[in-house]
Amino acid sequence: MPLTSLHLQNFTAFAELDLAFSPGVNILVGANGTGKTHVMKVCYAACEASKPTALPFHEKLVNVFLPSGRSARRLVNRKALLERRGTLLERNLEAPATTTQTLTSVEVRRNALSIRASMRVMQFRSERPPTQGKGRWDNSPIEGVYIPVKEMLSNAPGFLALYEEREIHFEEVYRDIVLRADLPFLREQPSEKHKTLLSLLEEQMGGSVKRYDQEFHLMPQGTRLQSNSIEFTLLAEGIRKLGLLWLLISNGSLREGSVLFWDEPETNLNPKLFGVVVDALLELQRQGVQVFIATHNYVVLKEFDLRMKQTDNVLFHSFHRTEEGEVACNTTPDYLAINPNLIAEAYDNLYDRQIERSIGGKA
Repeated sequence: MPLTSLHLQNFTAFAELDLAFSPGVNILVGANGTGKTHVMKVCYAACEASKPTALPFHEKLVNVFLPSGRSARRLVNRKALLERRGTLLERNLEAPATTTQTLTSVEVRRNALSIRASMRVMQFRSERPPTQGKGRWDNSPIEGVYIPVKEMLSNAPGFLALYEEREIHFEEVYRDIVLRADLPFLREQPSEKHKTLLSLLEEQMGGSVKRYDQEFHLMPQGTRLQSNSIEFTLLAEGIRKLGLLWLLISNGSLREGSVLFWDEPETNLNPKLFGVVVDALLELQRQGVQVFIATHNYVVLKEFDLRMKQTDNVLFHSFHRTEEGEVACNTTPDYLAINPNLIAEAYDNLYDRQIERSIGGKA
């Protein structure tokens, strides 16, 4: 059962947001600071909280966002917090000790199932936000995989031990992705569709991925000797990204019923490989993987537009600020109907300036 919708109230960049998801591919676009990554982190935390032995939803939210001092209060929308304080000060009122007021709430839904975390204020002090609906949510665990912008496999040796023993300033998504990549392969053989997808990635990487001790290596095609392998620290970061995707498919992290969150997959990737990544993501959703990506890249958007089939489930979510300064989102299945589309507008502007210069106008 995929994630179906999200509701945010006074959370980080959002005053109020209701967002419905595609069971296939969800592409998040918009200017910096409009909350695309935050939406994916909330949904990822909800997936993690579905596991019976996992942290409660509100604790996972704090770990993946890593606010200063691990204070959940810092996840509250600042404008809403200031307005709430101002209202109480203007009225010269003090909240009675027996009453609470909802300051912020987060809810993720899977059809009839939902999980919710909220924070309440009592005399300007926040409670530990309770998680609601977790009992039912636990009965249907969902595997979530979050690929952050920064590549981590080249830094894997010793990272997990350091993370568990020391206070280092990395959001928990970095620890989680190293754990996912480190999983052994499944005993069962991959399906023919998975084999085809793995072969596509191997062709672009020039080999497959092996792990020696705690190091990840690229094993070139046609050899099995460790001495011929290339450690990830010596590989281009774009190849490492393909290698990570190969690992997640090979070890069963990305299989039917799972959810993939990928923040800016285009980062440090040669544009010629964008089509390979898009084909892989579209094929994963055909195999039952729900996909979320956030992107600022025109080529990635256009590759989805040109490569997706009519049977593919793809939604474009365009985040933007209203005239009042609030973050809102418009959703459409049609690339041409993305509104606003700041990425296309930027490329149109470049094209117009190129035409002006070509005919002798000012650049």
